[in-house]
Amino acid sequence: MILRRLASTAVAATSTTKFALSPTIRQLLECPPASEPTATVSGWIKSIRKQKNVSFAVITDGSSAKGLQAVLLKGKDDELLRKLTNGAAVRLTGRLVSSPGAGQSHELLVDQSGEVVVLGECDPEEYPIQKKDLTSEYLRDHVHLRARTSHIAAILRLRDILGRRIDSWFGNHGFCYANTPIITGNDAEGAGEAFRLALVEGQHPAATTKTELPVPSEFFSRPAFLTVSHQLHLEALSTALSRVYTLSPCFRAERSLTGRHLAEFWMLEAEWAFPENGVRGVCDFTEALLKETVGGVLESEDVEVLWKDGEPKRRQTLRDALSNQSSWARMTYTEAIHELEKVPSSVCFEYTPKWGHALQSEHEKWLAENLVGGPVFVTDYPATLKPFYMRVNKDERTVACFDLLVPYVGELAGGSVREERADILKEKMGDMEGSEWYVDLRKYGGAPHAGFGMGFERLVSWVSGVENIRECAPMPRWAGRMLL
Repeated sequence: MILRRLASTAVAATSTTKFALSPTIRQLLECPPASEPTATVSGWIKSIRKQKNVSFAVITDGSSAKGLQAVLLKGKDDELLRKLTNGAAVRLTGRLVSSPGAGQSHELLVDQSGEVVVLGECDPEEYPIQKKDLTSEYLRDHVHLRARTSHIAAILRLRDILGRRIDSWFGNHGFCYANTPIITGNDAEGAGEAFRLALVEGQHPAATTKTELPVPSEFFSRPAFLTVSHQLHLEALSTALSRVYTLSPCFRAERSLTGRHLAEFWMLEAEWAFPENGVRGVCDFTEALLKETVGGVLESEDVEVLWKDGEPKRRQTLRDALSNQSSWARMTYTEAIHELEKVPSSVCFEYTPKWGHALQSEHEKWLAENLVGGPVFVTDYPATLKPFYMRVNKDERTVACFDLLVPYVGELAGGSVREERADILKEKMGDMEGSEWYVDLRKYGGAPHAGFGMGFERLVSWVSGVENIRECAPMPRWAGRMLL
C-alpha cells in the first residue's frame, strides 16, 4: 500500500503542468495557435455593428491598442446577440481565422459551434463612455471609467512598458531596487509644501457607550509628513549597497493648477556611490538612461495611438533627441542667463532673467525649444537656489548640480553630486532638527556619491505628447480634486 502511494505521488509530480492563465488578446494575436484554431476570448465590447445575418464586434481586454474583431453569425442565439452592446463584458469561443480585412491579421469567427456568454450587461443609453469624442474634463469627472478609452488605456500601457524597461536598465547596471518610506520626518526639498499627517480619533458608530475622545497627539512622537522625495533615504541605502533606485509615489501640497503639477505623483530616483566625472558624469548617466529606455518604445502601437493627432514637428523633435548619437547640449546656469539676457525685446518674458534668480518655466522652454532645439542640461546653479545637500563647487558660489530641460515640457529631471564633506554639510544645515543621522552618513565611511530624480508623469508626457500630466496618471489628484 505504501509503495503504491509513493508510486502514484511520483506520477502526479512528473505530470504536473506549469500554471498559466488563458492568453490575452495581445498574446493570442502574437502567437496564434497553429494546430487548434479554437480560441476563447474574454473582454469588453468596444464597438459593435449589427447587420441582418452577421454582427461585427471589436473585443478588447486592455492588453493592446488593437482589439480583436469577432464575427458573430446569426442563428447561434439571436436573443443573446441582442444583448451585446458597447461596454458589455463577454466571453466568446470560436475559430481564430485569418482576416480578409485590412489592419488585422486574425479575427474570431463565432458560428453555430461557438459560444457567446454575456458576463456583464451594459445599458448603452446610460453608459458614460460613448463612442464619440469625450473632453478631458468629462473623462476626469468619470475617472473610474476613463481607462476604457483608447487614449488613457494607451497611457497606462506606456507607463507599464517604461517602468519595465527602466527596471531592466538599472538591473543591467548593477542597481538594487529599494522600497523607501512614504511617511517621513523630513522635507528633502525644503520647499515647505509637504502634507502633514494627523491622527484622527474616532469611535465605531455602533458603540453603545460614548466616551470623551482624547486630544489627538503625534502618533510618531514627532511631526510626520508624506514624502516629497525619496532621496535622503536612498542616500542612506547607497552607503551600504552602492547603487540603489526606486520608482515610488511622492506628494506635494502645491496649489498650482497648471498642467505640470499634481499633488500625488511618481518619482524615479537613483543614488550611487563612487560616481565618476562629477556632475558631467551624472548628466551622462541620465542621458544614457533615457536614450536606451525611451528610444525603444517610440514606434510602439500605444505611442502611435497617443500621437495620432499630435503635432508632427513636436514628435520629430522627440525622435531626433532620442536617436541622436551626439551628447545632448550642456551649459552652465551662468551661460544660460547670458543667453536669456540676449533674447530680443520682441520676446516678452513675464520674468526678467537675472543671475541669482530661479529660471522660470518660460525661460526653460525658450532654452530647450528655441536656443537648443532639443534637450539641454543646465548645470552649476547658484548655491542659494538649491538645497543643502548639493556639493559646493570650488568657486563657493555654485553647486555641482543639473536640471534637464526638454522641449514642450520644461524641467524633466534634476540631480547633483551630493555634499560628502561633513564639515561643509554641517555648516550648510545649521541647526536643522533631526539631521544627525544624515551627518552620520558622512562621519562613518562617507564616500562621494551622486543621484537624480525624474518625474515619471512628466516623462510620460514627453514621450506621449500629452501636454497635461493629469492625463498621464491613472487617477490624478490636484488641489481641489480627488474623486476616488
